[in-house]
Parts: sequence; structure tokens; C-alpha cells
Amino acid sequence: MSQERLRRVRDRVRPFPDFPEPGVLFRDISPLLKDPVAFRTLIDLLEDHVRASFPKIDFIVGECLDSRGFLIGPPLAQRLGIGFVPVRKKGKLPGATESISYSLEYGKAELEIQSDAVEPGQKVVIVDDLLATGGTMCAACELLKRLKAEILECLVIIELKSLKGLEKLNSIPFYSLLQYD
Repeated sequence: MSQERLRRVRDRVRPFPDFPEPGVLFRDISPLLKDPVAFRTLIDLLEDHVRASFPKIDFIVGECLDSRGFLIGPPLAQRLGIGFVPVRKKGKLPGATESISYSLEYGKAELEIQSDAVEPGQKVVIVDDLLATGGTMCAACELLKRLKAEILECLVIIELKSLKGLEKLNSIPFYSLLQYD
């Protein structure tokens, strides 16, 4: 991975102090999404990582609690020539679903996945924009384990190391493009 390409992505992440509450330093990827060269570079870096790490993969699973993770998963899946599976807020997916309640930084939430989204043994990489406390990623992993998918890795753009979200993932492989304390 070239440091120049990584810097192009890092330079488009904007810090917002005291958002959404005092004492929180929010890392905003909106400028990254707005810049077509930086966004293409981001997808290139993620694609290079996934191709180098996993010769066989069936799906990219995107956490769709909000739109940011959802915006990264489909273009990555398309580049890899594989399907995309959404994990969404409870009540947003039709048909039979598996759901899970979990805690996040500012309260509680529920996620769900369609019960037939993946077959037992299919290989998946879970993608999101950010790993903070790990609640959302851990919940998505639990949903995929219920469907008996093989989770190859959890992949994020940004890891907030000081919040120790990685500890919640236990032995699930994890990769972050950018890390902040």
C-alpha cells in the first residue's frame, strides 16, 4: 500500500470536536465521499487488501445502521465481482429476518439481516466506515454466525483505538485502513 494513496484518504477525513456530544472527537468521512479521486483511492486500497488476503470470498456484508458503511460496501463488492448483503436497522428488511439488540456509544439499537442472506459456510467480509466501541460490528458478526457464515474479516476505514472496540471482536480477524487514538 503506498503511503501517498493512504495519505490521500487520510487527508479527506475531517475532525469535528464535541460532536455529537462534548468530549467526543468525531471523524467525518463526508469530504472523502465528496472527492471522487480520494473515494476511488479508498475503494482501490480496500480492494487491494481484500484481494491479497482472501482468494475466495462470497459476499461483502455492509453494516447499514447509517448510510456511511452502506456507501462503501456495494462499490467494493462490485469491484470484487461478488454480491453485497446489507445488515440494517430493525424493521427495514422484508421477509424473514434474524435480529439482535446491542449497546452502542450513545444508547441501544437493533440490527437485522434477512434469514436467507447467506448460506452456511459462505465466506464473508464485513465492512463499515468506523470501529469505535465495537458494538455494531460485534452485533453484525453475531448475526452472521447465526446464519453459519464464515467471517473472514471485519474491515473498516477508521479505527478509534482508544475506545477498544477491537477487544469485543475476540478472535475475528480485523483490518483498519486508518487508526486514531
